[in-house]
Amino acid sequence: MRAAVLGRPVGHSLSPVLHRAAYEALGLTDWTYDALDIGAADLPVLLAGLGEEWRGFSVTMPCKQAAVDVADVVEPLPRLLHAANTLVRTPQGWRAENTDVAGVGMALQLAGVEQVGSAVVIGAGGTAAAAAVALASLGAELVEVVVRDPARARDVLGVLGTLGVPAEVIPLGEAALDAPLVVSTVPVDAQPALLGLPWRAEHTLLDVLYGPWPTPLAERVAAAGGTVAGGLDVLFWQATAQVELMTGLPAPIAAMRTALDAAVATR
Repeated sequence: MRAAVLGRPVGHSLSPVLHRAAYEALGLTDWTYDALDIGAADLPVLLAGLGEEWRGFSVTMPCKQAAVDVADVVEPLPRLLHAANTLVRTPQGWRAENTDVAGVGMALQLAGVEQVGSAVVIGAGGTAAAAAVALASLGAELVEVVVRDPARARDVLGVLGTLGVPAEVIPLGEAALDAPLVVSTVPVDAQPALLGLPWRAEHTLLDVLYGPWPTPLAERVAAAGGTVAGGLDVLFWQATAQVELMTGLPAPIAAMRTALDAAVATR
């Protein structure tokens, strides 16, 4: 049986470490997991040419929307987000799933966030939409979406509206960060623009990035006395859900965590 992570670039991905450790711990000696560097336009051609030995894919940027478009069956969550980070082979064809929401939710809970009143999401891409769903599941009563260009927030606002969560769009230059919880979904090269925001000791930040770590934003918030959580937990918990979807077996949590920690220690 074969599985892989898809995206571009994909060479930095730690998904192979996690999935291979899971297969070894589960005794799935005939399973392999690779990294395939492909773009969104390549996805339909790739899937059409695969044999039955291919059981699933982890999907990263820029292929998450394309994964929804090409899937034969789309679950409600990726349909809402128009983004799938998982494709699973089924008798009906390829099924699109999204485990990013579960990953963000677990990362927040491990950071001590059990319930959300108001929160801020920085960014407006697919990960921002997944974060919005996770915040809604924790009871968010208001989500501020902070972006450079307010027009880009449309998809995230649509998700929050569907879930019945009030939302506001705040231009980056006007962000006051009044909410105690902030989730940043922007890439590291966009983070310098965030360093001048009014970070305070009462803030809890989840920065969904995990490499390189700590990010400039994580260092800035920690220096202000705030609580910082990183994307490594997001990666880990979304991967455990993927393993279970692809193999039908419980994820070996301890073995996967040990492998991930060892890989991070060598970077």
